[in-house]
Amino acid sequence: MAELAALDDPRAREVNERHGDDHGVNLGALRALAKRLKTQQELALELWGTADSAARLPAVLICRPKAFERAELDVMLREAPTPKLHDWLVNYVVKKSPHAEELRLAWFADPDAVVASAGWALTTDRVAKKPGGLDLTGLLDVIEAGLRDAPDRLQWAMNHCLAQIGIDHAEHRARAIDIGERLEVLKDYPTPPNCTSPFAPVWITEVVRRQQAK
Repeated sequence: MAELAALDDPRAREVNERHGDDHGVNLGALRALAKRLKTQQELALELWGTADSAARLPAVLICRPKAFERAELDVMLREAPTPKLHDWLVNYVVKKSPHAEELRLAWFADPDAVVASAGWALTTDRVAKKPGGLDLTGLLDVIEAGLRDAPDRLQWAMNHCLAQIGIDHAEHRARAIDIGERLEVLKDYPTPPNCTSPFAPVWITEVVRRQQAK
């Protein structure tokens, strides 16, 4: 904790806070710290228990994802509302957990929009890697009905799912693009040069073009 305190940078904190995060440590420094510590489940639990985001981020990187029970992961997600901690917890821990599918189903319909966004993130992962058993038509129905008015982080997660369906499943591509064009969600999102727009029709078209060019 003393080392993390020494790494705190007011400029990094200012940037992070603009993105909804609440710590002042550079993410590269946190990754380097975790790489040095390597896997240490007990230390990870202690760091998580501090409730400090700068400590919880490396905790996510040094823990053993399969060591957590489903209920523990549910509590951890609800204790991690800030965007980066939420993202790392879902991607580096929950996705590697044997409880990922149960949590996907439980979180998908959660009344808390931030929790629901985790369910959508796990669903997007399945769309890309293990789509068998998913009702893609039904997912598009839900997206079409709720995407435009969803809170920001839930909207972002649903939009990603829309794009992933369009990219990976040619039979649903035309409908996914049509939904995106009609709803216009993230159409005007500021996109840096050489980056792909998160506007689903552009995102889908560009990624498919790249795949076909290979």
